[in-house]
Amino acid sequence: MPKAKSNGIELEYDTLGDPDDPALLLIMGLGAQLIDWPQGFCEQLVAAGFHVIRFDNRDAGLSTSLDELGVPDLAAILSGRPAQPPYLLADFAADTAGLLDALDIDRAHVLGASLGGMVAQQLTIDHPQRVRSLCSVMSMTGDHSVGRATPEAAAVLGRPPVSSREEAIANGLLSARVIGSPGYPTPEEELLRRITAKFDRSYRPLGTMRQYAAAAASPDRTAALGGVTAPTVVIHGEADPLIDMSGGRATAAAIPDAELIVIPGMGHDLPRALWPQIVAAVRRNALRV
Repeated sequence: MPKAKSNGIELEYDTLGDPDDPALLLIMGLGAQLIDWPQGFCEQLVAAGFHVIRFDNRDAGLSTSLDELGVPDLAAILSGRPAQPPYLLADFAADTAGLLDALDIDRAHVLGASLGGMVAQQLTIDHPQRVRSLCSVMSMTGDHSVGRATPEAAAVLGRPPVSSREEAIANGLLSARVIGSPGYPTPEEELLRRITAKFDRSYRPLGTMRQYAAAAASPDRTAALGGVTAPTVVIHGEADPLIDMSGGRATAAAIPDAELIVIPGMGHDLPRALWPQIVAAVRRNALRV
């Protein structure tokens, strides 16, 4: 896969579909990689008329590692005590705008999931001229009073890094079972295939910690989202245990004329059965431009 120089780092990316179609930039979540956007889901987006671009965020996958920034004091950041985060969501947004520059794309439709939804929101705030439409999935505004995790999901998120492939895959399976969609469970063999492929491509737990610190330390976006003019759709699972539904509701309430789609039985993942519904929502929102 190619790499693009952006904002002083390199981002691994790939593309699907016809470059003459409208660009749709996909931004994945915490510790996730571009392969966490399922190939079949991306192919459905291509069939809906988009030129799809997916990439690894900084400190994830095969993009630039920032290990020289060390291990963040997550406990201090999460408790609100003074602490220096390694970077902020605004840096992710600048990376993303730089990727569009590298690909010679003036404006793109943007779809972000989880932390990727936070980055997509920040991109729309900081670089509004680059965003044709916004789709924020299973995400939140940065207001820490909304979108809170259940104790079980928080425990999974806070598990310490492990040293072996077997332990990492076992942790991945546990996480998927806890945060996945109860109404649309993914078969165990498919989960195992995805998690194994992800580990074998890249395993960077310290990068995930730095990303988590960036999200926790970044300011609340609620007021700034009030100035968003790009057509917006917010999609959230009614059964999301990692970022509960109040995060999606707050996002839709903050953005003028945003459409909110709440999906019963959906947790914090992208179940195969829901791909057509999500793709249709993204396409419908893009047509509002």
